Amino acid sequence: MTYKRLRILQTALELFAKEGFHATSTNKVAKQAGVSEGLVFKHFGNKAGLLEAILKEGEKRLLGIYASIISEEDPKLALRNTILMPFQIKVTEYDFWKLQFKLKWELNISGNEKMAPLVEKLVSVFTQLQYDQPEMEAETLVLLLDGFAGALLKNSIVDKIRFKEFLLTKYKV
Repeated sequence: MTYKRLRILQTALELFAKEGFHATSTNKVAKQAGVSEGLVFKHFGNKAGLLEAILKEGEKRLLGIYASIISEEDPKLALRNTILMPFQIKVTEYDFWKLQFKLKWELNISGNEKMAPLVEKLVSVFTQLQYDQPEMEAETLVLLLDGFAGALLKNSIVDKIRFKEFLLTKYKV
């Protein structure tokens, strides 16, 4: 990826997170990135293409985060690593993930398809661990972790370690 393309993406990410997708123009992105608006169009086609590139990067990062969980054969270890997922978000990546959450609400984007492989893995995990309702357990845990990740990114969880330990103990992993 060229420096200018990366700069455009980073600037769009910052502006979309700060001002919202609808309130941010390609002209503003270009000016703040120090490039021409034509270059934005050349690389991304339009503002929707720019958004799509950011969302694809989010999907790529998300898949990278849970790829090791999907391939894990030990069900307890897979469950433990799933619970630990939100705690592995680097503070330097908070803006990126905040934007992913913001866009999910602002543009009514569902993350269900992105999370489907993880949910399927968790159904298998809860089945192997002989939970009564593995599908509901999987859905519940994913929703819980989604909410936790959002709260973590907003810095609204006072005792992160206590919460993490509670979940690990609750699921006996």
